[in-house]
Amino acid sequence: MTALLIVISVTLGITSGQNQALMDYLERRLLAIEEHIAVRQEEGGRYASELREFQHQMLVLAEGLKKRRENLQSSLAAVGSRLDRVEREIDYVEIQNPLRPCEGDDKQLAEQPTAVGQQGDKVKPIKLSDCTDMMFSIKAMKILKRSGSLKGVWTKDATLQSGKIYVFDNAAEDILYEFDSLRHFSSSFGLTHGMPVKLPSPWSGTGFAVYNGHVYYVQDGKDLQVVKYDLRNGTIADSAFFPVENPVPVYGLTPKTYIDLAADETGLWVLYANRRSDRNICLAKIDPDTLDIEQMWDTPCPRANAEAAFVVCGTVYVVYNTKLPSRSRVQCVYDVSDMVSSDMAPLLYFPRRYSSHSSLKYHPLERQIYAWDDGYQILYKLIMKRKVEV
Repeated sequence: MTALLIVISVTLGITSGQNQALMDYLERRLLAIEEHIAVRQEEGGRYASELREFQHQMLVLAEGLKKRRENLQSSLAAVGSRLDRVEREIDYVEIQNPLRPCEGDDKQLAEQPTAVGQQGDKVKPIKLSDCTDMMFSIKAMKILKRSGSLKGVWTKDATLQSGKIYVFDNAAEDILYEFDSLRHFSSSFGLTHGMPVKLPSPWSGTGFAVYNGHVYYVQDGKDLQVVKYDLRNGTIADSAFFPVENPVPVYGLTPKTYIDLAADETGLWVLYANRRSDRNICLAKIDPDTLDIEQMWDTPCPRANAEAAFVVCGTVYVVYNTKLPSRSRVQCVYDVSDMVSSDMAPLLYFPRRYSSHSSLKYHPLERQIYAWDDGYQILYKLIMKRKVEV
């Protein structure tokens, strides 16, 4: 019995000693944790103070940026108002121009000077050496209507007295619409009121020309095949592959047009580009009867930011814009007869309207341009002057 008591006493003494050691360890750990918490609280307070200071600085900067933005918006609004005022003044000057406004109907065609051949409906082509006019300015414009797609072409026959309007809707189709007159087209609701003419193959791009009773277009496909379609009897009169290797779109802002056919006082032209000279636009003169190439030129006019072009008296006028549409302008001029230098050609701006021109078709008898701008059909009346030899 005495031995048992001794064992119990020893055991209790050992347990008591261990408990004391455990309590001391826990007390030390709690003190360490408290110190750690105190340090973290101090750091948190410092971070909160720095964050409040940073927020204050950001609020000051944001307020300054807001004021600068308001000032910038006010400046931009003032600039926009000035631009609008300038454009209204330009439009006013065009309206007050004493010359006749741009009408383009059959009555006006009757007043236009024409060279009528023996058949009564054909105009004798003017020789290049006899064509000495150049574009001087845009006299007036007329927004006729809006119909069809964003891209397209509307034009007349460049050589006939007929007032018929031909509309090519979209950049890839096979049906053109024929209207009896400009008045018929302007008063119609939609394109279906015109007479549909189904072409034997779909076209590609917006490079059409109507010349001496025929439609010239580029057949849709990998090869650049120019098709000459007779509007009188509804048959293919001829076709030919345009001999250009590795073609690229002729205009940077009209990517579906690889060939643009243009008519002027001297005949039929082709504007194109290839990878060899992909920075600039090339030009060729073709025989409208046989589609043979008569001569080719490399122009200094760049493709970048070009939207369309037209030819007047053997002089190419390339119209430029930007990807964010602004005011279209004639910025590059190339004359195959070397009678017009870039210094002589005026920098011409078209009145700002919608987006950018997908086509500009010059009519040599009327001296005006049939333009397609974002689905709007527009007429530009031109003022000419004589070329001067350089």
